[in-house]
Amino acid sequence: MKIAIFGVGAMGSVYAGLMAEAGHEVWAVDIWQDHVDAINQAGLRVEGASGDRLVQGINATTDAEDVGDCDLYVLATKASGVGAAAKTIASLMGSESVVITIQNGLGAGERIAQFMETERVLLGVADGFGASMKGPGHVHHNAMNLIRVGEMNGGITERLERITGVWKQAGFNAKAFEDIDQLIWGKYICNVAFSGPCTVFDYTLGELMADPATWSIAQGCALEVYALGQARNIVFTFDDPIEYVTAFGLKMPGARPSMLLDHHAERPSEIDAINGMAVELGQQLGIPTPYNEVLSAVIRQREAGFG
Repeated sequence: MKIAIFGVGAMGSVYAGLMAEAGHEVWAVDIWQDHVDAINQAGLRVEGASGDRLVQGINATTDAEDVGDCDLYVLATKASGVGAAAKTIASLMGSESVVITIQNGLGAGERIAQFMETERVLLGVADGFGASMKGPGHVHHNAMNLIRVGEMNGGITERLERITGVWKQAGFNAKAFEDIDQLIWGKYICNVAFSGPCTVFDYTLGELMADPATWSIAQGCALEVYALGQARNIVFTFDDPIEYVTAFGLKMPGARPSMLLDHHAERPSEIDAINGMAVELGQQLGIPTPYNEVLSAVIRQREAGFG
């Protein structure tokens, strides 16, 4: 299968490495020139939960036009890059091409739908899957629990099962789900509970949970999103959001959210798709979101001073 990964940061690099190792023709598209050059010259080193290896044969490029028609496009950019990547993919894809988007936060599917029919789009959720870049051509993943995949419009289809099988064959624990929205919202609650608070207080997940004051703020963020989901008629897989986010955090106490890593590197984060999205939805639904509102304001103020 010919597979293009758009956005080969930490998560996208893990996807590219394992897919290429499984024998697929993989194209890695990213704006980081040093990373692209390193992959082309020496291969991609992938280490961590699935082992340590140097993967050769990945076609890395900064020019998406090099990629052409693919069987599968994996959209692994930051939330802010989804629209531009989707527009480019729409100009490249053939009649049988499938797109799967795997982002933090909410709204990726809707942004993609501006450029292509939603019948072409699958939504993915990376659960318990922390990763970080060690340098150009070198990625580490802390854990790789589960890749959840679903049709944007719901239901179990032959295509969904086939694409899920591609992930399984590449060594990922992957599963197809009939209602992906409930899983996206479940991940989203964890995103808002840890991303904003860990970034503001410069804490790992475990450090945040160990501090009663900051953990109380994180729980406030989660409860606000749970209320938003209930108002949107999301059928959650759990009844207690605090118990749910606590269990999530205990799995990776030493992890740092990507938003915090962005701030360490003084680059803009995905605040608009995570805590900021909760504020936007709260305004639409008439539901107060003070915890997420304050955290979003602090993070945006900091980012205004970057670079």
